[in-house]
Amino acid sequence: MILNSISRKLSISFATTLLLLFTPLVPAQAESRVPQFATDDEVNTMQVFNFASPSVVYVTNETLVRDRWSLKLHSVPKGAGSGFIWDDQGHVVTNFHVIEGARKVTITLQDRSEWAAELVGSAPEKDLAVVKISAPRELLKPLVPGSSAGLAVGRKVLAIGNPFGLDTTLTTGVVSALGREIDAAGNRTIRNVIQTDAAINPGNSGGPLLDSSGRLIGVNTAIYSPSGASVGIGFAIPVDTVKKIVPELIAHGRLVRPILGIESAPDQWASQYDFKGVAVLRTAPGMPADKAGLRGVYRGERGGWQLGDVIVGIDGHPIGNYDDMMNVLENHRPGDRVQVDYLRDGEALQTSLVLAAP
Repeated sequence: MILNSISRKLSISFATTLLLLFTPLVPAQAESRVPQFATDDEVNTMQVFNFASPSVVYVTNETLVRDRWSLKLHSVPKGAGSGFIWDDQGHVVTNFHVIEGARKVTITLQDRSEWAAELVGSAPEKDLAVVKISAPRELLKPLVPGSSAGLAVGRKVLAIGNPFGLDTTLTTGVVSALGREIDAAGNRTIRNVIQTDAAINPGNSGGPLLDSSGRLIGVNTAIYSPSGASVGIGFAIPVDTVKKIVPELIAHGRLVRPILGIESAPDQWASQYDFKGVAVLRTAPGMPADKAGLRGVYRGERGGWQLGDVIVGIDGHPIGNYDDMMNVLENHRPGDRVQVDYLRDGEALQTSLVLAAP
């Protein structure tokens, strides 16, 4: 009897279990069984976005075109990109290529208000530009500049911008590599660029790259993509470069770099005459290179033009072309004394000179 009773109870219990397993849960029951996850990383991402997105702006530019039939000039949209508020004076930082050739630049803030922008300064060789709007201070929320010196591969980064005109879009990723080089205007290169896998698409240009503390660590500037869309290789100008350039653009409208006082020959001469360096075409009278005795091209004994001095190093930094020389000079100020290594008729020589203001 006891065994029969136990058997009946087990059968009822097993049937009940099967019924519970195969009975569909109503939505409320299903929801109650889903754990409410909130990872630290998700919380951090949302916090950084909420903190930084009011600082990100939408940049549109217009240009003039002439009607082929009436010959009248019309203002038409030329392009769009992103930018961010630099200070409470209304200065906005973006890429040079975003506003290049624009007749009119308009900045749209997060509250959808539109403001006409005035060009303050640009550095095409660094793909940076500063414009200014006259918005009230309560609408201006500057980003906090961080530092790019301590970045390491694998660090989390966040990009906010307006890809394809979709305003205030967030993408996340990591620092994929450091010390990259990308091409810029005037046959120049931008060095020490940050590579990231955070999705950067057309329209993201000029927007901020942020760290997990919400600090600015770079300005998104380019992507590497055969299709023109993100394939996980994006580039950003490091904030340490931005912090050096933007104040100069605000103060002077352009980069202020010291000069040697030379006119350099085209880089094509290097292949023509088989050398590496910057050939001096001529020196400006009374300028540092002239005072130091550097020599440009000259007429030889038979009346033909002869190659003058070739600069191959400045303060221990090798100079292989004009871009190398400009990058070295950007790290100096007028009045700095530098050592210049050069070749004259194949002989290695060195001189010291004081850099002059442009």
